[in-house]
This record gives sequence, C-alpha cells and structure tokens, in this order.
Amino acid sequence: MTVTYPRKFQGNLGARDILKRVVSDRELHLITLNRYRYNEQRSCKDLTEVIEKLNGQPRELIKDLSHHIADEARHAMWLTDLLIDLGANVGNPPGVSYIDEFERLLDKDSYEASDKLEDGLIAALAAINVTEKRGCEYFSAHIYALKQAPQTEENIKIRETIEKILPEEAGHVRWGNRWLGKIADKSPEHRQKVEQAKRKYAAIEQAAYESGMDITLGAELRGVTRLVEVANTMPLWERPQYLMERLPQTLFAPELQFIRIQAAQKAWQRNPQEFMEKFVPMFINGIKKSEIETEKTSV
Repeated sequence: MTVTYPRKFQGNLGARDILKRVVSDRELHLITLNRYRYNEQRSCKDLTEVIEKLNGQPRELIKDLSHHIADEARHAMWLTDLLIDLGANVGNPPGVSYIDEFERLLDKDSYEASDKLEDGLIAALAAINVTEKRGCEYFSAHIYALKQAPQTEENIKIRETIEKILPEEAGHVRWGNRWLGKIADKSPEHRQKVEQAKRKYAAIEQAAYESGMDITLGAELRGVTRLVEVANTMPLWERPQYLMERLPQTLFAPELQFIRIQAAQKAWQRNPQEFMEKFVPMFINGIKKSEIETEKTSV
C-alpha cells in the first residue's frame, strides 16, 4: 500500500524551517501552541461525529475511536494548562483555521455517504490519518527546534509537554495505517478505494495546510490551483460540481483580505523600517526558505 507523507509549504519550506522561526518569537510561539490546542480540542468533536455516523459498527473501531478521543482531549487539556501557566491566550486562534479549511474542502457527499457506509468509513479513516501525519511532523519539528533553542524554563516546559503528546499522535498514525491496510487487503477493489481516498485526502490536507499559511500576493490563485489538484483526484463527473461549489470562496477569500490587513498593521506597529524592508518584499515575492531566518512579522 502506498505511503503518503505531508509535503512542504509551497514545496520550499519544511516543518523544521518554520518551527525554527516560530520558537525564536515568543508571540508567534504562543499562537502556534494555541493552534495546537484548538486543533486537538476540535478533533474530539469531529471524531465523535464519526462514531455517531458508524452507529455502533464495527465494534472494534468504535472502541478504538473512543480511545482516540480520550487521547485528543488529554492533549488539549495539557496544552490548555501549559498556555494558562504561561499567561497566554486560549481563545480561538487568529488566521485561517486549518480544520475549518479542511472541512470546507471535503466532499461531504462521499465522506458522509449513508448508502455506502464502507466508502464513508474509508474516507473518514484516510482523512484522520493524513491530518495525524501532519501533526506528527510538526510536533517532531517543534521538539527539534526547542532542543536547538536557549534552554529557558519556558522552552523546557513547552518541550516536555509536546514530548508527552508526540508518541500518542504517532500511535494514531499507526492505528490509521492498520485499519486502512486491513480494509485494503479485502480485495483489489478495496485496495483501489483506499489508495484513491489516500490521494484525495492528502491533496485536501495540503490545500488546507497551505491556505492557513499563505497570505502573500497571489495566494488566491494558488488556492485555486490547489483546489484543482483536489478535484483531479475525483472521478471526472464529480469535478465540475466540486469546483463550482468551492471556487468563489477560494478565489475571493474575504477572510484572507482581513488577515492581510491585520498582518500589515501588526508589522508596521512593531517596526516601520522592517515593514518596508522585509514585510512588503515578502508580501510581493512570497515566503522563501532563505527569508525564514530573518522575517519577523506574523499573523
């Protein structure tokens, strides 16, 4: 069975590049931790919806999902306690929500197909699996960055919290791989469905991930490109409707305009000279790996 891994941001920046920048800026660091908290908390709701959709069958999967929810709730609790101890905000994080964007890009008709419960199950497992892989990538990179950073009491406390979470998230990835493998082994048809679902939800996850980070000039058109990449994983007859339903919000993206204004205001308030020398060129040219070390503005 094909193994899928999260791709870099715009094929250029890996998680280690990004997290090295994050841990050097306390404000951005706390916002990132709060996004982790929000995502862990929100996943409890999404996993509960999967359990309700399955309606008690298969029993082994219901048991596994209930344990998964308990893990995610515990992670959210640990991160909430950490943020409160650090005096940080625990409200809804700013910017485009990764989970909201992921759900917007889902093809709900296939994801929730009640007349094809097994297809819906494959879709749910593939979606969970790909987001857990992104979480593992980020937690691992975050721990690495913290080990390279000054060993302050705060950084040590953050690292120890993430180190508690990562093994359980890795266990969730292995769990998802086992279930998808078990379904794929039933028949060649099942294997084809699993592989198609993995391609589809990997494309959706990448689009959601990049949408939450890309505020530079041309982001809307890049969003359309990513939308087309998702549509290309679907049967030909499903693509037009999928694109037409999501194209207006992707192309015009009113929330993105608001975030750009906020980012520009914040960059100007922090350092007007840096705003002109770094923020404006970054906005026009896009974020590059060579700039991640010195860029000091953030949503």
